[in-house]
Amino acid sequence: MPVKLIANALLFQLGWVAAVLGGNSFWLVIPLLALLVHFTWISSWAEEGKLVMSVFLAGSALDSFLMHLGLFAIPGDSDLIPFWLAVLWALLATTLNHCLTWSRPWWIAAGVGAVGGSFAYIAGAQLTEVELPLGTGPSLAILAAIWALVLPVLHGFAHMYREQYRLRLAAERQRQR
Repeated sequence: MPVKLIANALLFQLGWVAAVLGGNSFWLVIPLLALLVHFTWISSWAEEGKLVMSVFLAGSALDSFLMHLGLFAIPGDSDLIPFWLAVLWALLATTLNHCLTWSRPWWIAAGVGAVGGSFAYIAGAQLTEVELPLGTGPSLAILAAIWALVLPVLHGFAHMYREQYRLRLAAERQRQR
């Protein structure tokens, strides 16, 4: 397995743990540094910036919506999820073209999303002050259904942006001739 794929997976895990355990504290520097390392060594902002920002915004909106529906509760009065939770979406986006490429077929992405996505929420809730008002079982079932759709859609975003980047590079090469 190439070094950059392993580094991508480790940066994601390190960033996830630091964001979940540290919340909006100075520990949030770790996932932000993970993003910086990703864009300077593993990929580039030009290649994946749109993907990371799209997933960051769409995921933050989804989690804010789920919070308002009562699927999970976060202490405080904000209508939006906390920044540490939003950063997790940006970190996830960095894995789509790298350590999660093996999960691109829709049926694999649906299974990985159902299991991995839902259990990430359950683990995060157990490590933080996030509550699951519906209980663990019902929350797990709902999150599994949602994530069976979310991860294939995110891979669709990644594919679209990869193609846009490829076409932009081809057009630049054509102009240089």
